[in-house]
Amino acid sequence: MKVTTTTLEMLAAPDSPARPFPAGVRLDRATDVPPEYARFLYGLVGGPWHWTDRLAWSRQQWTDELAVAGTEFWILYGGGIPLGYVHLQPQPVAEGTSVELRYFGLAEAAIGQGLGGCLLEHGIRAAWTVPERSGLPPVVRVWVHTCTLDGPTALANYRARGFVVVGAEETDEDVADEPLGSWRATGGPR
Repeated sequence: MKVTTTTLEMLAAPDSPARPFPAGVRLDRATDVPPEYARFLYGLVGGPWHWTDRLAWSRQQWTDELAVAGTEFWILYGGGIPLGYVHLQPQPVAEGTSVELRYFGLAEAAIGQGLGGCLLEHGIRAAWTVPERSGLPPVVRVWVHTCTLDGPTALANYRARGFVVVGAEETDEDVADEPLGSWRATGGPR
């Protein structure tokens, strides 16, 4: 299947504050996320969208990914369960720090409730303020990749929040006819 991967960036923090979440929904910064929970969130959110590249990762690969200095998870909760998350991963660059929105999305049950844009707004602001919590140099760039295997509104959501497209690449990928779904992607049997 032809897959288009788009790279977007933001070179300045947004001026306007993030919108509040509706009653009963909260966003928590998770510290010391264990590999098992990171993998669960990845499968929960990505299962419906062909996120499969990390499902075969070893526990050590997950541990190494989570050990990158300044890495943060912001998890959206409602009714006591995770509704989505933002995984932020800083990288040092010559001018300061570049922060990737490594993973972002909603659980299938939360889609269509108007939470995606709000979660992204909060995630962007968290990305720009990573140095306040980690002691890293100032952020000079926040960026993200999205592709045609992600949710159908992903690219529009990024652009609506101020990200600018800086590149796109088309590749041929081996992709299953149907996504795994959250159940199988989080380790459930067929």
